[in-house]
Amino acid sequence: KGKSVPKFDNPKPHELIEHLSTICNSANNTTILDFFAGSGTTAHAVMQLNKEDGGHRKFICVQLPERCDEKSEAYKAGYNTIAEISKERIRRASAKIKAEVLAAQAEQQQKLQFEEENALQMPDLGFKVFKLSDSNFKQWRNIPGANKEEWKQQIIDFINPVAENATVENMMYELLLKSGKSLNSKIEHADNCYCINDGELALLLESVSQATVDAVLSRHPQKVIALDKLFEGNDQLKTN
Repeated sequence: KGKSVPKFDNPKPHELIEHLSTICNSANNTTILDFFAGSGTTAHAVMQLNKEDGGHRKFICVQLPERCDEKSEAYKAGYNTIAEISKERIRRASAKIKAEVLAAQAEQQQKLQFEEENALQMPDLGFKVFKLSDSNFKQWRNIPGANKEEWKQQIIDFINPVAENATVENMMYELLLKSGKSLNSKIEHADNCYCINDGELALLLESVSQATVDAVLSRHPQKVIALDKLFEGNDQLKTN
C-alpha cells in the first residue's frame, strides 16, 4: 500500500551490519547507535538479529532532515527527506519480519512433535520517532531597558505558559525528558493523567477535577507535575 520505497544510493546491506554486530560480540540486549541512519539499514539488521537469536537489542537511529535531490527517484516517489526514507524502511522491514515469524509459527504448530520451548518468538518490532523541535512552553525573554509595559505584557502572557502550537503528547515527552526519564519509559494514560513507570511520575496536562486528583493519589506517585492553568477558577482544588 502507498508509495514504493526507492532504491537508495550505495545502501549498506543489512547482512553486513548483522555480521559486524556478531563479530563485535554485542550482547543480545545491547543498544546499537547509528548517527547516520540513511536508509535505515541498522534498524533492519537489529530487528533481523533479534528474530534469529531471540535477542532484545535496541537501536537508536539519527538522521538529519536532509532533503533528497529533486532529480532522485526518492524525491519523485514522494520522499522529500532522507529521514522519511529511513522511517518507511523501518516500517516495511518490521512488517516483513512480522510476516515471516507468523508464517514460521504456523508451520511449527502443524508439526506433531512441537515443543513449546523451541517456538519462534515474535521480536519487539516497535519504534518511536522523535524530532528536535522548539519547546512546548513559552520562553522567558530578557527585555532590554526598562520598558514597564513590555514586562507587564510578558507577565500576563505567562499566565498560560503553554506555547501556541504545543500538543499534549509533545508536552508529555518534553516533561519526561526534563524529569530525567527515558523516552522508552512505560506510559499509561487514564483518568486524564499520564502515569510514568508505574508511579515514578504523574503528569496532569489535559484537565483536572477532584475525581482526577483522587485517581492520581490512589496510584501513590512519587512526583506529580500539573499545569497551573488547569486550576483556573478553582483555587480551592489547587490549594487542596
